[in-house]
Formats: sequence, structure tokens, C-alpha cells
Amino acid sequence: MRPFADIFELAAGRKGGPAALDRMLATTASLPPAEIALTPDDRILAEMTRRIFYAGFSSKVIDDKWPAFEKGFDGFEPHACAFMTDAHFDALMQDRGIVRNGAKIRSVQLNARFLVDLKAEHGSAARFFADWPDSDYVGLLDILKKRASHLGGDAAGRFLRGIGKPAFVATPDMVAALIREEVLTGLPGGKKDLAAIQAAFNQWSQQSGRDLTAISRVLAMSVDSDSHGYGQARKKG
Repeated sequence: MRPFADIFELAAGRKGGPAALDRMLATTASLPPAEIALTPDDRILAEMTRRIFYAGFSSKVIDDKWPAFEKGFDGFEPHACAFMTDAHFDALMQDRGIVRNGAKIRSVQLNARFLVDLKAEHGSAARFFADWPDSDYVGLLDILKKRASHLGGDAAGRFLRGIGKPAFVATPDMVAALIREEVLTGLPGGKKDLAAIQAAFNQWSQQSGRDLTAISRVLAMSVDSDSHGYGQARKKG
């Protein structure tokens, strides 16, 4: 695998130069841990929910309906959602203002309970996410997979980015770049592959001072999307 400076140069050549690439990266800049820690837990739950409902639906549809989501889920106050009554759940299943997907509606309750537990353990859920080391990002993914609901795969990474936490997302182009750099031999398929990605990102972060989100995006932008078949395979799937 080549030094990150070489990958950045490759991406910059495709995107109009280093300054132009840095401007693109600024659109998804992460927040300092201290700022993440100030995020109210209801906004953590709201971002979890938004990302879960985006999966399989048009993001525009969800965004247009978002005021109804906020109202239906009591502003995503964790205790209120964690102790949702059966009557409240039934009312949400009849609410045409939101997307009436029973499993995803129930995930809000389960994730609220997770956040309530994190608050008891760490003072706030936001503090837990803020303090988690980026060098063990895959460990955080594992916790979300095991303790949260509907937050496996890309949804977890996009949720974390949504609250300002550095995160990599295994987009087709990023995976193609990792294969090119010989970090992976094919599509990531388990803990061994995630560990290899984490090790590569940690090394590139030490070289460049950039975080997981920036490295992930630079990798993706260093690839010609039409030069590999992975993107098309994912679109069809």
C-alpha cells in the first residue's frame, strides 16, 4: 500500500487540484470530541433514526416527513421513546405522516434504551461516542451492531458521520481503492477484513494527520468509478 500523500495526489488530480479536493473534504468535516460530547442525546437518537429510515427509502421522502417523525417520537427524548407504550406504537403504525415500517419504528425504542444505558454508564450517550478512540473504530461498529438496532453496515458509519464522529463507509469506490492498495483482496467480508482496513487507516492517519472520514473520502475520490465493476454490482444489489 502506498503512502497517503500519493493517494491524496491521485485524488487531487481527478478533482481539480489539492485546494479543490480540500474544499470537498470540508463539506463533511468531523467535529472535535468536545463538541460531539455536547450533543443532546435526543439529537443522537434522531440521527440514528434518520439514517435507519434512509435505508431502503428515498432520503428526500424521509426529510420531507421529518417534522412528523419529530412529533410522533416526542422529539426523540430517549426516556419517552425507551418506554413507548403499545398504544403509542399502534398509533405510529397508523400515522400517515411517517413511514410506517414496524421493525424500524421498534428500532427507535430499542436504540433509545441503548442510549439510556449509555447515559447511565458514561454520563451521556454523546460522551460515549466522543470519547471512543478512532483507532478502534471497528470496535465501535461492533458495539453498535450488538447493542443497537438496525445500525450495522453503512448505516452505522453514516450515523456516526452525522453526529460529527470520524467514520469510514465502505462505498464501492472506497473498497475499490483498498483493493488497489492491496489492503483487501475482495469485498470486505468479516472481522479480519475490518481489522485490515482499520490498520491501514491508522497508518494513513499517522502519516497525514487526517481523520477516518477524510481518508475514506480521499480513497473513494482516487478511483474512477467506471473502471471497476463493484459499483455496478452494488447498484444492482
